[in-house]
Amino acid sequence: MSDPKRWYAGVDWGSQSHCVFLTDDEGRKLGQKFFKHSGEGLAEMADWLLTTSGAEMAGQVFVAIEVPHGPVVETLIERGFAVHAINPKQMDRFRDRFSMSGAKDDSRDAEVMASSLRTDPRCFRKLAAGDPIVVELREWSRIADELGFERIRLANRLRAQLWRYFPALLELEEDCGAEWLLDFLGIAPTPARAARLREVRVAQFLKERRIRRFDAAAILKAARATPPGLAPGTVEAASAHVASILPRLKLVNRQIKEADRKIGALIDSLAASEESEPGQEKQHDAAILASLPGVGRTVLATLLAEAWEPLQRRDYPALRSLAGVAPVTKRSGKSCIVVRRQARDNRLANALYHWARVAVQHDPRSRAKYAELRRRGHSHGRALRSVADRNLNVACAMLRTGALFDPALAAQKAA
Repeated sequence: MSDPKRWYAGVDWGSQSHCVFLTDDEGRKLGQKFFKHSGEGLAEMADWLLTTSGAEMAGQVFVAIEVPHGPVVETLIERGFAVHAINPKQMDRFRDRFSMSGAKDDSRDAEVMASSLRTDPRCFRKLAAGDPIVVELREWSRIADELGFERIRLANRLRAQLWRYFPALLELEEDCGAEWLLDFLGIAPTPARAARLREVRVAQFLKERRIRRFDAAAILKAARATPPGLAPGTVEAASAHVASILPRLKLVNRQIKEADRKIGALIDSLAASEESEPGQEKQHDAAILASLPGVGRTVLATLLAEAWEPLQRRDYPALRSLAGVAPVTKRSGKSCIVVRRQARDNRLANALYHWARVAVQHDPRSRAKYAELRRRGHSHGRALRSVADRNLNVACAMLRTGALFDPALAAQKAA
C-alpha cells in the first residue's frame, strides 16, 4: 500500500505580510504568494493552501515555519494543517543548500523551509494546539517575571534617591520596594517631615501593617538621624523624584500579588483538569513535579509553561537540552572538548538553577552529589547544573510511573 500523497509548504512570517511557498511530494513548485497579516489574510492563506495543493484534507499539507507560536501557527493548526517548527540556526544552515553567497529574501526562505521539511523531516518539530490552561499559565508566568524585573528597576531608583538625601531609612529595610516603606515615605517623604512624627503615630502605623521587626522608637531614631548636608533644593528635587516612583512601585507590588494568585489558581486548575481512571491512583503531572524537593510555585509554573510538550512526552533528552543542562561535545580527531550549552530556554534554565539550589539545601542525595562535584574541582554553577540534570531525570521517571516523590523511599535507596 502506497503512502498517502503529501504537499509541503514553507511560511516566512513577517510583521505585515507572510510569504508562502508550496511544493508537491516530488519537490515541484506549485505556487508562491504573499498574504497580509490579518484575520482575512490568514484565512485566505489556509484556503489557498488547500485549493492550490488539491489536497482532500488539510492534514495532508505539511507546513514549515520558524516561529512555533503566534496567530499564523494557531490559525493553521485550527484548520487542521500539520505544522512543523524549525530552529532558526538550522534554517540558516539549510539556506546554504540554495545559495552559498549568503543571499537571503522572504521567497527563498519560504522555499528552503518547504524543501527541508520534505527531505529532512527529522529536523523539524511537529506542533500541536496547546492546553488552554497551559497557554494562560505561560503568559502569566512571563508577566510575573517582567513585573519582578520592573520592581527591581524601580526599587533601585528609589534606593538611589534615598541614598542622596535620606540614607537613614536604608538601614531599616534592605528591600526598597517593601510596602511598609513605601507607605512610610508617603507620610514622611523628607527627614524634616519624619522628625516631626510622634511616637504614637508611628506605633499605630506599624500596628496597622503588622510590622514586628522593630518598634516605633527604632523608626524615630533612624528618621531623626542627622541628614547629610546638601545644596539648597536637593531635598525638594529628590523627594519629588521619590514621589513619582512610589505609585508605580505600589502598582507593581499589587500586580505581582495578582499574578501570583492567578498562577496558583491556574496550577490548581491544571492539576484538577485530568482525573484518574476509577481504581487508579495516578497523580497529575503538576502534583508530581510539586512533590519534588526544591520545586516551589514559581519553578513549577515555569516548568509547566516552558517545557509542557517534552514533559508530556516524558522526553528527558529534550528536556535537558531545552534547559541547557546537557553539555555539548566537540570532537575532531584526537581533540575532544566539552562545553556548556548556550542554546537554551533562559527562563527554564533559570528555574532549574533555583530548583537545584534549593534541592541541595533540603535533599540529602542532591547535597551529596553537589558536594562530590565540588570536591572534584567543579565550579558552583557546573555542580548545580549536574544536580539539575539529575533532578530532570528523576522527574521524568516519576512522571512515567505516575507516583509522587517519597523522601523515605529515596533515603532507603540511598542507604
